[in-house]
Amino acid sequence: MKIAVDAMGGDHAPKEVVLGAMKAVKENPSIQVTLYGDQEAIKAHLTNGQNIEIIHTNEKILSTDEPVRAVRRKKSASMVLMAQAVKDGQAQACVSAGNTGALMAAGLFVVGRISGIERPALSPTLPTMDGKGFVMLDLGANSDAKPEHLLQYALMGSIYAEKVRGIPNPTVGLLNIGTEEGKGNELTKASFQLLKDSQLNFIGNVESRDLLDGAADVVVTDGFTGNMVLKTLEGTAQAIFGMLKETFSSSFKSKLAAGLVQNDLRALKSKMDYTEYGGAALFGLNAPVIKAHGSSNEHAIYNAIKQANSMAEENVGQLISAAINSK
Repeated sequence: MKIAVDAMGGDHAPKEVVLGAMKAVKENPSIQVTLYGDQEAIKAHLTNGQNIEIIHTNEKILSTDEPVRAVRRKKSASMVLMAQAVKDGQAQACVSAGNTGALMAAGLFVVGRISGIERPALSPTLPTMDGKGFVMLDLGANSDAKPEHLLQYALMGSIYAEKVRGIPNPTVGLLNIGTEEGKGNELTKASFQLLKDSQLNFIGNVESRDLLDGAADVVVTDGFTGNMVLKTLEGTAQAIFGMLKETFSSSFKSKLAAGLVQNDLRALKSKMDYTEYGGAALFGLNAPVIKAHGSSNEHAIYNAIKQANSMAEENVGQLISAAINSK
């Protein structure tokens, strides 16, 4: 399986990207990674080049670039070349920790959208208290949505949850302000009926306070709401761990206590880190496109490459296309 990777995308590129790529091919020798970016900068961190190829380019898309303009004008940028490799069949999937908007533009304009999909959706797997996790979409690809879009999100999320995450007949929940039927705005009311009438395992409305308890395997909402929920969860987790750190360093006794529970706290932090599940997949495109977090380290990049490989192996894009076009 060939995975194209933007080596220059992210806060810690190319070092952490290269380390993550080496870890991925070491664990799974069937994966071949092509790194796109500055050859000398990549080689400075590449200690084992087995199953790793470098395609050199000096051009890259910056976090400050306007996404669509950058993709159209910077034809030799590492991210654009990565996406073009997927389009040309030189790779089966791609990964980048770079500019989110630019990656979505590259996905749409270069990799291409599945016929019948009205709007692709951005979807990470988020953590739950039991460690199972859940798929949530859309988390920012589209600020606005129609009921038909949410139905497609539910279908795509269900296929991913079943084929990649190994959850048989995954449950689908609609994010809403109450669990009762009839709650919400016009979008959620109309979406509820479409989901209820579908063949999906729809369990009804779910509230945001129940998400981390594993309210559903797949949760759908519009991109504006989803992005707000994601950033609230991120901010809350950071604040809680920040307060714990401050509390455990406030006195000699608390420092002793911190030493006793240090490993448990690290395990808890890892459990609540959604990068453990990989990156955010752009569902609805002709091939897997994975957006890794901008601050991704070696382990997060490794997980994103592993996720891209799993999606390609399970033919998620083809399954989505068949499901959408069979209606």
